[in-house]
Amino acid sequence: MTDPRYLAVRLLTKTFTNGSYSNIQLRSGLDSSDLDERGKKLCSAIYYGVIERRLTLDHIISGLSSRPISKLDDVILNILRSGIYQILYMESIPDNASVSESVALAKKCGKTSASGMVNAILRNFIRKGKKIEMPKDKTNALSVKYSAPSWLVESLVSDYGTELAENLLSDSLGSPPVTVRSNPLVCSDEEFISAWEDGRNVVSSDILPHCFHFPDSDPVHSKLFSKGLFHVQDMASQLCCSAVAPDENDTVLDICSAPGGKTFTMAEMMNGKGRIIACDLHEKRVKLIKDGAERLGLENIAAQTGDASVFNENLPKFSKILCDVPCSGVGAIRRKPEIKYKNPEDFNNLPEIQYAIAKNALNYLAVGGEMVYSTCTLRKAENDDVVNRLLAENPCIEPVQLPSPLGEKFGSSASIFPCHFGSDGFFIAKFRKIR
Repeated sequence: MTDPRYLAVRLLTKTFTNGSYSNIQLRSGLDSSDLDERGKKLCSAIYYGVIERRLTLDHIISGLSSRPISKLDDVILNILRSGIYQILYMESIPDNASVSESVALAKKCGKTSASGMVNAILRNFIRKGKKIEMPKDKTNALSVKYSAPSWLVESLVSDYGTELAENLLSDSLGSPPVTVRSNPLVCSDEEFISAWEDGRNVVSSDILPHCFHFPDSDPVHSKLFSKGLFHVQDMASQLCCSAVAPDENDTVLDICSAPGGKTFTMAEMMNGKGRIIACDLHEKRVKLIKDGAERLGLENIAAQTGDASVFNENLPKFSKILCDVPCSGVGAIRRKPEIKYKNPEDFNNLPEIQYAIAKNALNYLAVGGEMVYSTCTLRKAENDDVVNRLLAENPCIEPVQLPSPLGEKFGSSASIFPCHFGSDGFFIAKFRKIR
């Protein structure tokens, strides 16, 4: 049987070298392995743990190794990261086991000459009481504490202050909650809860209807999922749909829809009536929308390809539009931790792209109609700045107060942090076309 630690190190090396999405990389690795469930859990814990804590782990290794991090072999570095992660964060694994397994792993990976170094660094860390020497500089200290790059710390602190910045960064560590939306066209909330006969802990949200949390499990592989009783969706995305507030008399455009979660929620809010046109640039992603709609039995969704930044004269006018634009994803790093290791320069062009999509979306909005602009990031350059530009350069729209529970707290635009609703980080703003 495959060694779960060996697989974790191999996948980490691929992920850090190729920059692939962690969830896709892990799923592929586990599916092609012969690991049992216990082995898969151990591999997953180490793999995600090292990605989440990489900067913290590297800071520790830098203080223990005579060689700079940049000079260490990639495989050995990931073995050291995995070993220290187990020692520091996995209480169920004895320290000696973490050391001996890491040394054995170095040999198994054909790095026998480095096994002594692995042993020395890990045992030295244990002898020193497993303490992390924090930098004196405040930004660097937060970077090490939360394993977040300095640019991200500086961006969040500059935009929102230290308290909210730390709220997002601390929440980004550890397993994120699993939240779903039940399908009210198939079952009531009471029927949804009672349908789980396997003893799962299902917790109803006290903020939104049809919203449920699964603190201890992932329900996607259940029969209820294949029967269309629910789809997985974080509460922030559900709040976004509540801001659009579509009903069965609306014609709705979801201009950047794939993979379709918000489209599905809005279609259900419309009682399966009215009409939603869901667009995405790529045919493969449009298929995801179509497949999801079919599984959920939602017949009021028409999915099609389309470039969100280019006007399509064949589209009609819409009473409601959701403009959920591509973004840096900073609000969702607890689900995709590799986002924080991207080059921040990769995000420089996003505000122009976002503005172009939002401005084009206004062409489809009927007078009196309402549009929601949203992202899953918390960078003001992609949120407030884009919204302010939209209002300044397009006098045909005005801000509209968001519905409850957002409006009372945030007004017409909401920068949502985990401390507000326990959700991912998210941004939502609402407009009305007045002429």
